[in-house]
Amino acid sequence: MPTRRRFLIGGAAALAATPALGGPAQAATGRPTWEVRQAPGSPDEESTDPELVLRRLIEGNDRWVSGQLTHPHQTVARRMAVAAGQHPLATVFSCIDSRVPPEIVFDLGVGDLFVVRTAAQTNDGLIQGAVEYGAEEAVTPLVVVMGHQRCGAVTFAVDALNNGTEVPAKFKDVVEALRPAYEAALPLPGDQVENTIRAQIRLTVAQLRVDPVLAPLISEHRMRVVGAYYSLDTGCVEFALP
Repeated sequence: MPTRRRFLIGGAAALAATPALGGPAQAATGRPTWEVRQAPGSPDEESTDPELVLRRLIEGNDRWVSGQLTHPHQTVARRMAVAAGQHPLATVFSCIDSRVPPEIVFDLGVGDLFVVRTAAQTNDGLIQGAVEYGAEEAVTPLVVVMGHQRCGAVTFAVDALNNGTEVPAKFKDVVEALRPAYEAALPLPGDQVENTIRAQIRLTVAQLRVDPVLAPLISEHRMRVVGAYYSLDTGCVEFALP
């Protein structure tokens, strides 16, 4: 099984205009091939080094894809060890979809992740504050914005906006929150829903990178904000880096 990944590189402006996070090259097995930059340092640095944390998530996702899960930190001993305090590795902002549980997707356990979940990872002041808390108070060095294949919330919003449908009041906020991604995807070729899903990832990443709390941490190289796309079919997480 491939253990190397290729990250997709591009500026914020280019990301907002492109139709997708990008397609990884296919290995002979059909599994995407990737490249990982080798990160210096010892395991003791892992909890504060964004590069090492990212590698840990990649390795966990490789185990999920291959079915070789180790289920780390899922014991009574781990529960007791983190009861008095937590030092999670990363903050994952993802969709509420039941098929995309971050701890399983990255083969992690109790105390490893801050997880913030909304429909199609739509962002607002409350959610922004939760992400800020994870990055600032717990000093998680990595924030992952993870959308996914065939997102139901995005499909609903695209249909409503295409047809001018009046949606129930409880769904209006979600549809309006997805409108910028919908509009960014309109001129793009290909599947409109998938383009909107990926646009939503890019726009949310761009928004978080200029957040007044997160931006200084990013500029000091204490934290990274990256986009990710999860395939329901393969279980593979595709990352996009600046």
